[in-house]
Amino acid sequence: MTTPTLRTPPAHRRHRFDLRATTLFFVFLGVVVCVVGFAVRMLAGSVERRPAWVFVLAVVGVASLLGLRRRVHVMRAARRAAAALDEAARDAAEELETLTIPRQRACADVAGDYEALTPEEFEEAIAALCERDGCSAVDLVGGAGDLGADVLAVAPDGRRVVIQCKHYGDSHRVGSQDLQRFGGTCFTVHEADVAVLVTTSHFTAPAVEYAEQCGIVCVDRETLQAWTDGTGPQPWRQQ
Repeated sequence: MTTPTLRTPPAHRRHRFDLRATTLFFVFLGVVVCVVGFAVRMLAGSVERRPAWVFVLAVVGVASLLGLRRRVHVMRAARRAAAALDEAARDAAEELETLTIPRQRACADVAGDYEALTPEEFEEAIAALCERDGCSAVDLVGGAGDLGADVLAVAPDGRRVVIQCKHYGDSHRVGSQDLQRFGGTCFTVHEADVAVLVTTSHFTAPAVEYAEQCGIVCVDRETLQAWTDGTGPQPWRQQ
């Protein structure tokens, strides 16, 4: 029995010439050429009859290019502005955090010994007490040119509170001159509804008498400790 041999197809088979496909290709090419030629002829005739259209089309093209470039510039400027605002917001948040953290630390230390604090830390501690007890818009303004106000705040009932801090030792009492200087600015300059002078020491009798006449709340060492512990009223409730 003989085995039939398989015939291997040739590696390169020539494609047959397709007259129909070739004819359709040249017909399509002719139609495209005719359409393009007709469009060019119409455009040339329109330009010849109305030359102003060329100027109009040129102006429209230039304006479109300029508008596209302007849009690109505006988009770039908007992205830069957004990035700048984002960076400014982060810087403001960091700045607010740096201002809040010392007050939080001071508020954590207010139950301790006030005499161990520096005058600046004492002002921070008083501001922290105000924030702890519900005051808003608490601001530290102590320093040169403060005109007698170290801490400004708004009490929970909406009254404006102006506080002066005197970080004195036990042997250095707050005298009437201190109260007179504070009384000369707390109401007229700072427009206080509640004026408070708080100290780590005590007040002299003339100072207390002057404070009662002017309506200034005096907070001495014991009263401050009671305010700190929560066993005594806040200064804006003592008036």
